[in-house]
Amino acid sequence: MKFFQQSFLYDDPWSTVAFAFFLRYPNPYASHILTCDVVSRDVTPSGSLVTTRLILKKGSLPRWAPQGIIKKAETWVVEETEVDPEGRVVRCVTKNLDHVKALRVEERVTLRQTEDNKTLQQTQANFVSGFGWGLTKRIESHGLARFKAHMHRSREGISLIVDLIRQSRLQPMTLGGPSSLLDSSHRPYNASDAVRTENDGSTNDQLPSPDTLRKGEGGGTWTKVTSWFGFR
Repeated sequence: MKFFQQSFLYDDPWSTVAFAFFLRYPNPYASHILTCDVVSRDVTPSGSLVTTRLILKKGSLPRWAPQGIIKKAETWVVEETEVDPEGRVVRCVTKNLDHVKALRVEERVTLRQTEDNKTLQQTQANFVSGFGWGLTKRIESHGLARFKAHMHRSREGISLIVDLIRQSRLQPMTLGGPSSLLDSSHRPYNASDAVRTENDGSTNDQLPSPDTLRKGEGGGTWTKVTSWFGFR
């Protein structure tokens, strides 16, 4: 088994980061997310909001992987989240539902308000392979390496959504326009929302930095991202 743990501090208040966490798909740093659907949403007697979402992710196998180790490089992931508004804490657990013999990944994320009104994100992940054939450790190490590589892009995506939330609060409401950022978040999401290049239509991995996007540079990328959330 491989284990990963990391902490990150957002300068924004908990309410903003928690909101951005739920709205993080789609974003141009998560083109591997194909679909994201709410399965259930309930309020507990204590006042916490519990949400279950089903997420379809695409990936790729390493060249050394045996042929037929999995039928397709896509996986269903279940995400279970609890929002405690009194304690100012978000707890999220995600697990893959298929390919579990090849690699089972369980990720736990906690978003907690700090004393200085910032938001601390704590991430833990376990990687367990039951494949055998002398490949167990190699598969676990590969899963851990890919997870680490995606962590930075994941934070960049959330930071971008945080910036969009800030902008939505500064812009005046127009007649007939969306009443809030949450209203526009209900639009269906599919893989075609990923940012595309103008030449060949392939997913553009060379994305502008968040600073470039915040300044309004980066051309079509910024326009595409803001259009997802109904901004003008």
